[in-house]
Amino acid sequence: MIVMSLKFGGYKVTEKDIGTMIEKKLESAEDKIPVFAPASSAVKNEQKNILPSAHQTRTSDKSSATQNKTWNERMTGNSNGGRSKYANQSKQHKIFPKTAGADVSHKSHVLQAKSVQPKPFATKTPRSKGAAPTDDKSVPLQTKAVQPRQPKQPAAKKNSAQRQQPAQNLVETKMAIKQISQPSRNTKSKQPKPSIKAYFLGGLNEIGKNITVFECENDMVVVDCGMAFPDDDMMGVDLVIPDFTFIEKNVDKIRGIVITHGHEDHIGAMPYLLKKVKLPIYSTALTLGLIDGKLKEHGLQGKVQLNTVKPGQTVRLGCFGVEFIHVNHSISDAVGLAIHSPAGTVLHTGDFKIDCTPLKEEMIDLGRIAELGQQGVLALMADSTNVDRPGYTPTERKISDAFEKLFLQAADQRIIIATFASNISRVQQIINCAAKHGRKVALSGRSMINVMGIASELGYLDIPEGLLIDIDLLNRYPKDKVVLITTGSQGEPMSALTRMAFADHRKVEVGPGDCIIISAKPIPGNEKMVSTVIDELLKRGCDVVYESSHEIHVSGHASQEELKIIHGIVKPQYFIPVHGEQKHLRKHAELARSMGMNSENIFIGTIGDAVELNQNYMKQLPSVPAGRILVDGLGVGDVGSIVLRDRKHLAEDGLIVVVCTISQDDGHVVAGPDVVSRGFVYVRESERLMVESRDLVTRVLEECAENQIHDWGTLKTRIKDDLSKLLYEKTRRNPMILPIIMEI
Repeated sequence: MIVMSLKFGGYKVTEKDIGTMIEKKLESAEDKIPVFAPASSAVKNEQKNILPSAHQTRTSDKSSATQNKTWNERMTGNSNGGRSKYANQSKQHKIFPKTAGADVSHKSHVLQAKSVQPKPFATKTPRSKGAAPTDDKSVPLQTKAVQPRQPKQPAAKKNSAQRQQPAQNLVETKMAIKQISQPSRNTKSKQPKPSIKAYFLGGLNEIGKNITVFECENDMVVVDCGMAFPDDDMMGVDLVIPDFTFIEKNVDKIRGIVITHGHEDHIGAMPYLLKKVKLPIYSTALTLGLIDGKLKEHGLQGKVQLNTVKPGQTVRLGCFGVEFIHVNHSISDAVGLAIHSPAGTVLHTGDFKIDCTPLKEEMIDLGRIAELGQQGVLALMADSTNVDRPGYTPTERKISDAFEKLFLQAADQRIIIATFASNISRVQQIINCAAKHGRKVALSGRSMINVMGIASELGYLDIPEGLLIDIDLLNRYPKDKVVLITTGSQGEPMSALTRMAFADHRKVEVGPGDCIIISAKPIPGNEKMVSTVIDELLKRGCDVVYESSHEIHVSGHASQEELKIIHGIVKPQYFIPVHGEQKHLRKHAELARSMGMNSENIFIGTIGDAVELNQNYMKQLPSVPAGRILVDGLGVGDVGSIVLRDRKHLAEDGLIVVVCTISQDDGHVVAGPDVVSRGFVYVRESERLMVESRDLVTRVLEECAENQIHDWGTLKTRIKDDLSKLLYEKTRRNPMILPIIMEI
């Protein structure tokens, strides 16, 4: 053996002596480092597979400790080479929920320890004021070399508890998100990241019917499931829902449904989907309360798994980690979604605006959105509804001042306010103003009563004791002592306000002495209906206040400058505008280009489109089954294009019914024919035309009898063709002709 020696200060030191000195020096340094737990093999254990997954790449102990150092600091409050203060409790990573007084959100990256002594598991040491955050560089790099050796535990025991997912797949650690979205850095040859696919089943080139499916590594997640109101040409149709064919075909891959907020265009079609497939739903408390009310109406209550998630939490669905981010909107409990996957992160804003002074909620979590932007966002899907509006969307607090002025102006009048049933914050402002001015409050409209009941039960609506009265008691109070909150702000034919305007409401009659406030803006396409309702109310002597005359409504959607802020802090690789008509999508694409985004990285889609996203490319995939299903009463999908065509035909030109009886033996006319008009002409004023029509049908039937033509199909066709020519020559109209032939 060769012994190396060095001279220090005249002394001859061997290699063995040097090793002893270094070891003692490091042991001394180790004692001075703030620790939360004894060094052991548990240090390695917490670096591995916090959420084990088939899609997760495992790194070596050395690489994992380097990668996850920062995340461990955020979750445990220490920077001691990745040591966890919980290592003495278990050899697995602990996932703990947020508690009052202990903020471990993304806003607090490091929790500074006050003492160098280990703390028990249940103790959280808050960060002392003025304490500097721990620097990673202050941790000795060779600390690992002096760790006492611990007996190795069997692999099965070490990870068995880690494989058990928390209840409802709920995760509140960013470490899990990092392991989902980032592959191993210790691999010799870098493997390309997988792709994430998005299938747009609704919400593009239309307002409403929002539903999107994301797919990555054989796992799927559905985002929203909304409905749309029928167009003017959809006569008799109650509502429009998406085509669920694609979801039904891939139900085995779908891990759950995630909902952004509780508006009808995002949850309205949920019962119709759940009648076909049984999938768990994840959303915030108010949204789930509204969904549960819909399920009750359809006989599905208790048959669907509803999972409550708070903003800031993350749900693990297959290879996806869906993070809920608080946003401001015209309904409480609205969230955006950060969809983490092995392919990268897709940020879906949902419906949002940037409100710095909301009424009861916190401001939108711009900090977390900016943090995601710094980490890298593969694709941004942003709300496009108000992209054509310059500036900023006003705060909701502005409405309180407007209501205060109107209440003073209408001090001696009965006040009736129409607004969206889902706008709970708006209703709360009305209640507050009514209580201030000593007025009782009544509710009208089934949806208004249902939503307010759910909101009050869940604590989102504060109604003073004795303020709310039944609508049947409305007339027992003086007009200047009541406020009626009702539905019908969009001119819906069956809404309470519309029925009041046309004197069709059973309990409320409006007229002089009533001040009616429409606190909403018409949905694109509903302007005419709203205008008609306003005209009828004015004819009845009511004072009507609407948005164009007073500032009594603010939008829940972001305007141009707010959208620019989101684009600026996110800096996505790809951009897909959503939630809007074609004009909105294209305008949003122009805004993205003005922010420096390449046109090749922007995708403007339509219903049925599919797109594949990867770090290296974005490409459009073949279309998937998508479209609209019409709901008429209890019938779902039984009203199609042919039925709508017939309804339109009947509405435009009316109906002619021809009834006759022929002989079974020779086909000659026995009785009739009789010609009945419905919606075509008034018979008493068109007797000559009716006689000519009867004579024509008789000739046609006799000719067929002489030629021995007895086929009913041929007879009906001859009658329809010949009679149609006659009626068009006489009236220039084409009514629907319905022949009815009987044989005796």
